[in-house]
Amino acid sequence: MEKKTLRDVPDEDFLRLEHQICFSLHAASRAFNGVYRTALKDLGLTYPQYLVMLVLWEHGELPVKQIGEHLRLDSGTLSPLLKRLEATGYVERRRSEADERSVTARPTAAGRALRERALGTPRRIAEATGLTLERIRALRKELDELTTRLDASA
Repeated sequence: MEKKTLRDVPDEDFLRLEHQICFSLHAASRAFNGVYRTALKDLGLTYPQYLVMLVLWEHGELPVKQIGEHLRLDSGTLSPLLKRLEATGYVERRRSEADERSVTARPTAAGRALRERALGTPRRIAEATGLTLERIRALRKELDELTTRLDASA
């Protein structure tokens, strides 16, 4: 069977929803969000809040700008997340003494304790995919490569 290249496919075929890789990624993302919503309910976190906590559990205290870089979020999106996490008592924000424009965030004692309660979450999500660990790693690698290529083309 002969392999088709992008140039071999008529433009009209690309306008079909079923041929859109972005839609497949969007649909998968929405499905993940549903699984995470259930898995995170007992922790009292939304998926974006969980991502912030993952970064803070891994790195400790960080400038807000670096948290945004890890999560690919701008400050307009990240600031409200941090405010809500601070209101729940999981995160503490502080202005840098060296530079008042710089704000850092770190997990509080309650935020660090939450990590223990969240330990089983990644396994639950992985099991929900029905994929093997090897396939999960391969898919993650492919998606990271795709992101790099898309960033370079933008």
